[in-house]
Amino acid sequence: MPSITRRRTANVGRPASAEADILAATQRLLINGANFTELGVRQISTEAGVARSTFYSHFRDKIDLLTRLATELMASSFDVTSAWDPSDGVDRLADAFLRVVRVYREHAAVRRAIAEVAAYDATMRDFWGKEVDQFADWTIAVLRAEQEAGRTPADLDPVSATRVIVTGGERAIVDHVTAGDPAADAAFAREMALTWWYGAFRRPADQDG
Repeated sequence: MPSITRRRTANVGRPASAEADILAATQRLLINGANFTELGVRQISTEAGVARSTFYSHFRDKIDLLTRLATELMASSFDVTSAWDPSDGVDRLADAFLRVVRVYREHAAVRRAIAEVAAYDATMRDFWGKEVDQFADWTIAVLRAEQEAGRTPADLDPVSATRVIVTGGERAIVDHVTAGDPAADAAFAREMALTWWYGAFRRPADQDG
């Protein structure tokens, strides 16, 4: 998924390693229960084994750092889902959603930090909204292509349907990862796939229309 964050030129040696170390250290602190708002740059730098000046050579501030972590979460999820094509069918879609759920479990601490910061920071809120919107745009385009091919009913509203299955689906994944049993991940992914498939992509045509 394209990112709205600035692109960085790849470096060799310690600079690139330092950036990765800072990202990994932050995620590690979050996994261990740290509150992102209360995390200081000094604490992050110490955990990463770098100087504070090194932190600021790679990130403008903590929000910039969190957007990088958020981008990795959404990019991983989007790469999995966008590899699916309607011709693959509902079972492959369930497999894709199971992989997405696993990505969210791996990055659950980051997703919590995103929700925490987005509650009071407009930059983070707008960033996350745009990340989700890009996935929504892809879904709308696929639904419209399926309509043009006659496989999705013409009476379906792609924009409204996408709001339900993408925005609602992302929130459902967060809820499941937060409160659901990992043993139920496959069942959850299959129910989500069936909702997408029969609720939108292969919804029966309105016989009264």
